[in-house]
Amino acid sequence: MSERKPKLIMLIGPTASGKTGLAIRLAEALNSEIISADSRYLYRQLNIGTAKPTPAELARVKHHLVNVADLDQPWSIGDYKTEAEDLILSLNADGKIPVLTGGTGQYIRAIRQNWQIPELEADDHLRSTIEKVGESIGYDQLYEILKVLDPEAAGFIDYRNHRRTVRALEVIFKTGEKFSAVRLKETSPFEILIIGLQRPREELYRRIDTRIDQMLNEGFLEEVRDLLERGYKNALLKMGVIGYSELIAFLDGEISLEEAVVLIKRNTRKYVRRQANWFKSADPEIHWLNAQDPAILEKMLDLVRVKFKTI
Repeated sequence: MSERKPKLIMLIGPTASGKTGLAIRLAEALNSEIISADSRYLYRQLNIGTAKPTPAELARVKHHLVNVADLDQPWSIGDYKTEAEDLILSLNADGKIPVLTGGTGQYIRAIRQNWQIPELEADDHLRSTIEKVGESIGYDQLYEILKVLDPEAAGFIDYRNHRRTVRALEVIFKTGEKFSAVRLKETSPFEILIIGLQRPREELYRRIDTRIDQMLNEGFLEEVRDLLERGYKNALLKMGVIGYSELIAFLDGEISLEEAVVLIKRNTRKYVRRQANWFKSADPEIHWLNAQDPAILEKMLDLVRVKFKTI
């Protein structure tokens, strides 16, 4: 009889579905730890505008891959996958079933489908050339070029993320292959239970609007202003993080604060709709639960018991 694979719980769902709080409750019940699958949580400088777990929440359960990088040294998907997989193995060795949670679809899928990401050396000259083209014609047009050359890659790369658009084009021009084609998929080395959180779309939108208003009340604009003073403007614009880009436009005098807030809410709603492509309701491997269900924790624990024959 072959040895069982290391165990992993994925708690997924759209922005504002309640993943953070439920992941903490689940990890506490399992005496386990959380691995973040949110690309924004990696960066020490991004706090209020990313709805990062509070210090109190981080203290309740140990979190991994939160506050581990600086904006001027961004992580690739390959970096994330390597670190996350090492953590999954380490926690299993300690007898814990880690809870991997977050809304970054590429991170979830890279672990779930065991993407084999090519370790191509960066071509600084080629990358610089592509960036200059983007600055000349506009990064929106650069993204349109990617859509023509590799529609599948454009489908999973956020058009606001200039850095990933440039990287995809760099790989295409360097290898002569589509960026989407070089991400080979293999059988996962993990035994994975995937739990999805559902809320009605209109309720999600209300929660998003409330969250954004709360961020602004907590000093989101001041956070962005401080990051600009510390020289992170280009890094923020290249990453295209929702909220930061819009507030930079306000601080640059391009739009009013009211317009910036409207755009943040609108773009976050668009992001929720994009997430639906990553986390499909018809996916037979995802156990969808109503996030409003008072008994949701017990239902999650039941799924863990059935999947892993444990607790």
